Amino acid sequence: MNAAHDGRPLVTVLGASGFVGSAVAAELARRPVRLRLVTRGHRPPAAVKDVKDANDTEVRTADATDRAALAAAVAGSDVVIHLLAHMSSGTNWRGADPVAERVNVGSMRHLTDILRPGPDGRPATVIYAGAASQVGMPAALRIDGSEPDEPQTAYDRQKLAAEHLLEAATGAGNVHGITLRLPTVIGCAPGGTVSKGVVAAMTTRALAGEPITMWHDGSVRRDLLHVDDVALAFASALDHGHELAGRHWLIGSGRGEPLGTVFRRIAELVAARTGRPPVPVLTVRPPEYAELSDFHSVEIDSAAFRGVTGWQPRLTLEQALERTVDAMHRHTVESRQPS
Repeated sequence: MNAAHDGRPLVTVLGASGFVGSAVAAELARRPVRLRLVTRGHRPPAAVKDVKDANDTEVRTADATDRAALAAAVAGSDVVIHLLAHMSSGTNWRGADPVAERVNVGSMRHLTDILRPGPDGRPATVIYAGAASQVGMPAALRIDGSEPDEPQTAYDRQKLAAEHLLEAATGAGNVHGITLRLPTVIGCAPGGTVSKGVVAAMTTRALAGEPITMWHDGSVRRDLLHVDDVALAFASALDHGHELAGRHWLIGSGRGEPLGTVFRRIAELVAARTGRPPVPVLTVRPPEYAELSDFHSVEIDSAAFRGVTGWQPRLTLEQALERTVDAMHRHTVESRQPS
């Protein structure tokens, strides 16, 4: 990591207003770094405002698909944390989408073209948020990062293409690239930003008194990790940039949890907070847009990343689910109160 002129490196977070970005910004605000938080909107959300108020932090707005705007946003950075992601709108969010291509691949293409070693000859570090699902559907339940990549969706192919761009730039000596491939991330980030994943969706249904639905018998397993532990992983990568550069690393809890068990626990947690009976957890017919990966179980072995950084998840699944339900219940109650 390059040293900034005042001894603190400049860390730029692209996508700082997003779900993971809000948590990463809050984590890094506690560290001896200068922060530049880059958002898309002209009015940063509460999470970014809170970090800015609590720390000497710069907030910028920029369209990362615009090369000139991105170049200005990352100028002078010692570290760039790339958390940009765009999912297609509608039910089939993993489908092909020109906007998604520009954000998911184009922003990395621009970034790796812009960044070059500074006057001291040392390249900037780029830490990229990849996806564990880039591997596709390996035969083994447990994956450790050594598997060949066979992405099954347009989104995962885009994430893999961006990762390859970063690896090529690292090989050319232009950047020190690190990819953290993330599992299913759950929770509520600072400022109230909630994951768009299945846990949040089913918690929303339960809070509304609607049945929780699943497209299988509940035995499909997912590795679930709270967003705060994901943010800690990015901070750990920041501390070990030179040791991690040049490859991807898997991040996960190490356990594949049966979704039926997870959903029934969500129903119980919601019931405890609302005073209503737990909503039923039902198996329903899969929609036409369901993909084979929706029925594929996975758990993630993060031993390689832990061995380098010492990172460990701080929250158990029970704690992560409790925090998620608490935050979403609180938001539901507050949204019903008169302004």
